[in-house]
Amino acid sequence: MAIIATLADTATRATINPFNFFGFFTMQSNIIWLVVMAITGVGVLRGKKQSDLLPLTRGCATAYMILVGAIYNVLLAGQEGGVALEWANNVVHIILPIYAVLDWILFADRPPLAWKRLWVSLIYPMVWVVVVLIRGATDGWVPYPFLNSDTGYGSVFAYVIGIAVLTVVTAAVVWGLSRMQRVKLAPAKAMA
Repeated sequence: MAIIATLADTATRATINPFNFFGFFTMQSNIIWLVVMAITGVGVLRGKKQSDLLPLTRGCATAYMILVGAIYNVLLAGQEGGVALEWANNVVHIILPIYAVLDWILFADRPPLAWKRLWVSLIYPMVWVVVVLIRGATDGWVPYPFLNSDTGYGSVFAYVIGIAVLTVVTAAVVWGLSRMQRVKLAPAKAMA
């Protein structure tokens, strides 16, 4: 709802370029996480066994939500731009990241994630960074000021390395948390 409200609010003030609006890591990560949670929820309610890919994707999406919360609150909170609706801003940058972490910690509706697949968590953020850097060099659009080449390529490179390291660290925490004992959800019973 927060993403739709932000889209509608932005459309009242400017022409929407979907490549820019949906080009933010925040928007993409929230959408990825919400889709993965919807698929997970439907599977749990139907009592279906999860594929091996779903818990891995969910673990990655949870790590990305941690990145959204951390990067926003450390680097971007209080700066101009971003989500204009305060409630929507809080939902996508604070509430959903916290909820994602709590969901991952509290519920054991998935197997532990294999450490040998930790590298998978880097695919999406690094592809996103490459696309952003190409867009910045070609059409001048970058979603976040720390990726703007006007600050110097050394600075941008340092932030890219920081994003990669933070991704691995947050994913490692998520992978580690997947081994904790939590509340187990019973599969839903078929209705007669």
